[in-house]
Amino acid sequence: MMDNKADPKGILAVGEITAGTLSPISLELLGMGQKLAQARGEELSVVLIDRQAENCAQEAIAHGADRVYLITDAPADQYEGASCTAILENLCTQTIKPAVVLFGQTVTGRDLAPRLAFRLKAGLVTDCLHLDIDPDSRNLIATKPVSGGNVLATYSLQEGVPQMASLRHRAFDAPEPDAHRQGEVLPLPAGVDASAVQAKLMEKVLEETSEGPTLETAEIVVSGGRGLDDLEEFDKYITKGLAEVLGAAVGATRGAVDGGLQPEQHQIGLTGKIVGPKLYIAVGVSGAIQHMAGCSGAKNIVAINIDENAQIFRFAKFGIVGSYKEVLPTLIEKLKELELS
Repeated sequence: MMDNKADPKGILAVGEITAGTLSPISLELLGMGQKLAQARGEELSVVLIDRQAENCAQEAIAHGADRVYLITDAPADQYEGASCTAILENLCTQTIKPAVVLFGQTVTGRDLAPRLAFRLKAGLVTDCLHLDIDPDSRNLIATKPVSGGNVLATYSLQEGVPQMASLRHRAFDAPEPDAHRQGEVLPLPAGVDASAVQAKLMEKVLEETSEGPTLETAEIVVSGGRGLDDLEEFDKYITKGLAEVLGAAVGATRGAVDGGLQPEQHQIGLTGKIVGPKLYIAVGVSGAIQHMAGCSGAKNIVAINIDENAQIFRFAKFGIVGSYKEVLPTLIEKLKELELS
């Protein structure tokens, strides 16, 4: 049992498992968690609430975890917010007392983090692009986009224990695995029964997927905006053009989706998906802040737009002023030549 008088100590990452392995965002959490733990001179732990948690313990240790808590007997077979919140509340008050708790900015994390923060009366900053530890106060420093992604705000968490944050996917690099790392694996009982479950999964509808990489995990994303004339042009120049030759995922602005150029699942922005690829190519995209909120985490943004005053050029590392009908055929041809060389 935990000493309730003990000071909060260590970093706890709430991991997620996808298809029997740690999800990409969970590996990124471990990478950032390592840095925060080193800054505090403490250890990094991860908790896995999943029937397959035991299979992922060594993977978590190889990617930086010093301790892995395994909870394989949760009352719901799949994620359920109320019961998982109760499990984590028990963990953070009865078993350990972490100084910092990290979540991924995922469907699960967006639901679970605020629930737990409310229960623990803890400070929480969501959708973070950067985290650090103040060397004097040892408080968590969190940076996130606000005002639709047009401004970056930095927060110092001081109220509540533990301090909590959720991290945007692709904002942090996953550490290289080290198969020789040693760590502690601790199976724990969930500590809650079926009475903790307050929601039931009635039906699961899988989103239709297109060929190629998914938006959330793609290294390269090519996105089209309202500047493209029609669906035929979008397909010719983006989907079967630049995106195909680069092996990129295809994205779109809300304007392009509303105009019928792409289905809703390709929408990037404040009301769409959040991406953070190494390369984001925006074609005919004006650069409205609602769209930039979904791609501001990209490492490099390249903009192609006929309007030299388009807002997108404020965010782009490289910009090309010109019609996509003139720019893209030449660019695609050069890329194909590089493939053959």
